[in-house]
Amino acid sequence: MTQSLIPLSQRQPVSVLNDSLDLDHGDSLSKRGGFLIMLTLSAVIAIAGILTDSTATVIGAMIIAPLATPIQGIGLGIVTGHLSLVLRSMFWVATGMLIVIVLGVVFSAIIADPASLSTNSQITSRTAPGLLDLLAAIATGTAGAFALARRDLSAVLPGVAIAISLVPPLGVVGVTLGQGDWNGAFGSLMLFLSNLVALVIAASIVFTMSGYAKEPGSLPTANRRRAYTVVGVLALLVTIPLAANSVVAVALARWSVEIGDSTAEWLGDDADAVVDDVQWQGLTAVIDVTAPDGAVPPVDELRERLNLPSFVTVVLEVDEGTKIPVT
Repeated sequence: MTQSLIPLSQRQPVSVLNDSLDLDHGDSLSKRGGFLIMLTLSAVIAIAGILTDSTATVIGAMIIAPLATPIQGIGLGIVTGHLSLVLRSMFWVATGMLIVIVLGVVFSAIIADPASLSTNSQITSRTAPGLLDLLAAIATGTAGAFALARRDLSAVLPGVAIAISLVPPLGVVGVTLGQGDWNGAFGSLMLFLSNLVALVIAASIVFTMSGYAKEPGSLPTANRRRAYTVVGVLALLVTIPLAANSVVAVALARWSVEIGDSTAEWLGDDADAVVDDVQWQGLTAVIDVTAPDGAVPPVDELRERLNLPSFVTVVLEVDEGTKIPVT
């Protein structure tokens, strides 16, 4: 089966992969310079796209971002048992992360209206990652590793670059840190780390299937087993919070529907009294209601209609002013 997926006639030699993924292999000075220049440019483009809420600009940054190179280098180092390649690649990943985050913090100083970040789709879509984000990243990383391992699939690499989100989440980390939004920064960092781990896992699996672990110069299997264990632990550490976040997101969505429907029934037939929105502040649901002269039915009736867990708090906000505790 491996031969059908990665035929020997199309398989890249391990020397070509080393030259592509190891920034300290061959003309290292030129490689490092190119990596830093392209990373900085992609970071500036990504952050500009984030601040202007421009999807097209962010996609442009993804295409030229070189951060996947050292991440896949980690996978190759694991498969061939070369700890030095793993450590060098991790250094360049960490350097890239620092550059993008610092630029994001600096650019955040030019934001005229910090409140606009709460409605910026480039930010909100990257601050609450879930398990599906990890699964998509693993699939994308697998496609990228196959494209590297096979000569005939190199044309798909630009599409892989667009699909895997590396620099934009780091840009969001910097921007949100610059505005003191620690929760948003943490969520974006989790998205980046999940994509990083997914790339390493996918690259390790594909490069192993490609036979690079048996190449001359590869080190003993025991070294790789230790590396695989480390990657497995990292994957678990990333997966658990993403899975928990997915469960919480589903629960909040379900409770939002229940709260909105119950409140609409509680308001009755008054056409001027409507439920505008249900927003969450932690485990507190804020029901935004528009009512003529602020007149609403007794809150006790709404409390009886709601069937929510005891740890969920509900607050009624009438005409964006008066706040009335419900539960």
